Amino acid sequence: MDARLLVSLSGIGPRTLHRCAELAAELDRRNVPLSLLFAPRAEGSQAATEWVRTRVHRGDGLLLHGYDHRITPSHRAVSLHRKAEFAGLPAHEARLRMIAAKAAMEKLDLSADGFAPPRWLASPGTIAAAREQDFALCADLVAVHDLRTRTIHRARVQSFAAHNHRTETVRAFALVLASARAARRGGLVRLGIDAVDLARPGLRHAFLDAVDVALENRAFGTTYGSLTSSPRVPTRTSVPSGARLVNRP
Repeated sequence: MDARLLVSLSGIGPRTLHRCAELAAELDRRNVPLSLLFAPRAEGSQAATEWVRTRVHRGDGLLLHGYDHRITPSHRAVSLHRKAEFAGLPAHEARLRMIAAKAAMEKLDLSADGFAPPRWLASPGTIAAAREQDFALCADLVAVHDLRTRTIHRARVQSFAAHNHRTETVRAFALVLASARAARRGGLVRLGIDAVDLARPGLRHAFLDAVDVALENRAFGTTYGSLTSSPRVPTRTSVPSGARLVNRP
């Protein structure tokens, strides 16, 4: 079974926009769409917003990436994780932030059908709130949840999680290796990068190498939206009709 390649980009802002555009151009040459992770309050400059809008019109996907990463959640469970905005929120607080984020997106003339929390960390309350707010999917660190059918697509995001320059070579090699292994198995290949990492040539080249090795192993590029229930997306004939869980081979 051919794998599906999902490439996501976060950290889109005025200081990183030129690097984001360079990555998008590289992926365009490979016929691989991007899934853009966008937080309207943290990253919503006019130039960044216009670029995101243009990319979406060209076929890239758009996922709401939280509300404002600079605000520390009030829930004590996440008091030590300032950037993981939805890591431990109860459903009611996650709901309020999502409502505010959706309103901010509307003001920017943007609409996202999926949700991806900062650092891919979503509490159970966050997933419940995303379903209540009529998001089609919620993508976390280890799975993509189809919130309408409750199908779970198991696949871990492969990214440069640590920001230690001394381990850059090891992390780059590990990303390429993980991408090749996932593509050979079929299912999903999830590659994610923060725009900050695009400033480091070694990481940027490794990320593109990871994309290339997935394509060489018969993966095809698509967006997160293709995983949700839709008449335009073919269903898996090998999965029993009563199944609720899709595992990687």
